[in-house]
Parts: sequence; structure tokens; C-alpha cells
Amino acid sequence: HIISVWDVGREKPHKITETKSSTEPVLAVEYHPLDKSQIVSCGKNQITFWTFEGGSLAKKQGIFDKYDKPKYVLSLAFTDSGDVLSGDSNGNILVWGKGSNRIMNAMIAAHEGGVFSLCTMKDGTVLSGGGKDRKIIQWDNTYKKTGQETEVPDSYGPVRTISQGKGGLILVGTTRNCILQGSLNLELSVIVQGHTDEFWGLATHPTQHQFLTCGTDKQLFLWDSQSRTVVWNKEMNDAVHSCCFHPRNGIIAVGTCVARWLVLDLTTHEMISVHTDGNEQIECIQYSPDGSMLAVGSRDNFIYVYSVSEDGKKYSKIGRCSGHSSFITHIDWSSDGQYLASNSGDYELLYWVASSCKILTNLALIREISWMTQSCVLSFNTAGIWQEGLDGTDINGCCKSHNERLTATCDDFGKVNLFAYPACQPKSSFHSYKGHSSH
Repeated sequence: HIISVWDVGREKPHKITETKSSTEPVLAVEYHPLDKSQIVSCGKNQITFWTFEGGSLAKKQGIFDKYDKPKYVLSLAFTDSGDVLSGDSNGNILVWGKGSNRIMNAMIAAHEGGVFSLCTMKDGTVLSGGGKDRKIIQWDNTYKKTGQETEVPDSYGPVRTISQGKGGLILVGTTRNCILQGSLNLELSVIVQGHTDEFWGLATHPTQHQFLTCGTDKQLFLWDSQSRTVVWNKEMNDAVHSCCFHPRNGIIAVGTCVARWLVLDLTTHEMISVHTDGNEQIECIQYSPDGSMLAVGSRDNFIYVYSVSEDGKKYSKIGRCSGHSSFITHIDWSSDGQYLASNSGDYELLYWVASSCKILTNLALIREISWMTQSCVLSFNTAGIWQEGLDGTDINGCCKSHNERLTATCDDFGKVNLFAYPACQPKSSFHSYKGHSSH
């Protein structure tokens, strides 16, 4: 591993010097705020004190003396007096004297598990954040506990980083992609929340500014699209992959990665019914426009069709659409609820009579069908979204606007693309926006 020092004050940054730092991973490196010639780095089995003089770097390894050498030094902070604080995987906070590579004080077992974050506050106190115990503890300038501490709720995950906000507020980042705001004597409130693993399930509310997401982290979130905040979230028993809203009755259907699909009440979040089809992941799930039928697309190559009654609480299987030779990827309903269109993993486009689960081959009839949704990325109305050089896996999803003037697509390059609807012509023009870092 290499440490390098750069001059970024010029128009074109240039490297001043570099040297080998360690054979083990380095987790953090920081300038000393009171001495620009001092740099501290830490990581696996190490804390290193660097002196930058005359365009070169000299180093001194931290000496742990009588204290157990930790496997990882995880965090650094600097006090107003110039001391360096380190938090480690043993749960200890060690105080290194200004300009020294020896320990002058120690808070042993400050946390249960690693100390992932240290933050020096404007009033001179220090906050430490623990991973395993999820606690944030305040220490005074003599390194004694002040008695002020709080614990981050388990649903938000362990503390990963702490920073001072406006006034006396603190900001806390967690391992579950949450940012919380508050103070030690007030409850922490969530200002950013999200999934911790891939999520492929996304559905918009038929009448309100809300949408659902679900993922392999087993989390189901209902979001408010105007405030961009979570309305509620529920942890499921299994990883989930797909979801949809019933058009009228305040219920949702959720497809899991283990062949089960569930129906939940949107208000109480309680389970209404549980069903199993095949033994593969439920790739997509969609109610018909009037809510009287439900189509369930599975990774086992079949589409299972159900009739829905008793305000979305009772489900009776009509049949199974058999004809695809690969897993189902997308499903669309016709506006009258009589027909289905579907895509599969081998790039097929098939049409079905929903009430009989039979393949529809009447081209004259297919040409006249009005579609309620446009989820299928392979269709006559979306032929133009496939730009030159794309393969069949590059576009993951699409959707048309309610006024049927626009089509939005999302691709493997992190982009959200906007086309006119229908996009029938090859190489249709579009606007592209960066939306994600991955799919």
C-alpha cells in the first residue's frame, strides 16, 4: 500500500511525494488539524504517525506498550489540545499524546465491539460510535464519560460514522444506509433511509404520491414521493423481488425469491394471504386494471393467473400460461383486462387470453389491443428504445406515463432514459439522465 502527498492548490494537481505505507490494508488517513506537517494513518494491525518535511515523508509506528494490539484501528479524531484519538476493533479508545507515537491514556472497553467513529465536538467533548452495541457515548476533555449516551434502534443498524451538524445536533450514518439526526438527550430521527442490498421491486400507487420498493435485504418500503421520505417499512421473512398495488382496495401483492407471493393490507401492514406457485423466484406480479385478476410471472417460465374477489382478500387460481421457454421478466395487462403480454429471459414476446391462459396468435386482434401498462421492454411500442449496440439484458425496465405521451427506461449503465410514446421507430431520439451507480 502506498501513501502519496499531492499539491491540489494549483490549476493542475501534482504529486509531491509517495512512499510505501504498509503491507496491510489502510482504512483512514488524515492531516493533523493543528500541524500541517503531521499525518496519521490507520488500518489493519497499525496506526502510523507521518512527518512531512522537505518534500518527503518519515514515519513512526504507534507503540501499544502494555495494551493489546488490535486487529484493526478503525477510526481517528483530533482533540483541541492536539492529542490523537483512535478507536479500534477491541472496543478501546486510545489517546496518543501530541507529537508522540505512544499512548498517554486509554478508555478500555469503551464499546462492545469495534469503535467505528470518533467525532470531536465544538464544545471540546468527544463522541464515540460503536458497531455491535449501536451506542453513541459522550466523553469530556479529560476522557471521562459525561453520562450522556444514546442507542441507535436496531432497525437502523450499527453506527458507522458521526458528524456534528448545525447547533448542537449530530448526524449519524449507519451500516443500513440510514442517516439520523438529533442529540444525545433527544430521540434521533431518520432523515435518509434506504435498502442495504439490491432491490428490483418497484410499484407506484394508483392514486397517491407514493411508491413501493422491495429487495433481497427482505425490506419492504412505502415511500412518499413528494417529501422523499419513508412512510413505513416492514421486514419480510424472505428476500422479496417484485410488488404491485391493487387499483382500488388498499392492498398490495409482493413476490418473494422463494416462490411465495403475499398479499398485505396497505394500512395495517398485516398479511392477508400467502400463496406458492412453482419453486422459483417470483419475477413480476401485476393486478388487472379493475383488480379482478392477478398475474404472477415466475422464474419457472410460467405465468399463474388468479381471479380476485372479496375486495382483494380471496384468490382463486384460473390457470397457468405455458409457452415461454425461459423465465418471465415482464407482464402487461390490456386496458379491458382481457389480455396479457409477457417477455421472457430469451427475449420472447407472447400474448395471452387471461381468462383461459391460452396463447393469442390473432395478429389483427393483437394490433388493436390497448395496453394499460408498458412494462415489457420488448414490444412493438418499445422497438425504438433499443439503441445500436445494446444486447437484450441492457434495458432492465420501462414504463409509460399515465397520459401515454412518454416512456421511461432504466438500463445497465445507471441511466434513466426518456422517449416519446410509442417508441416504434428504430433509433428513436431520447433524453438520458444519470440515475444510479449500477443497474
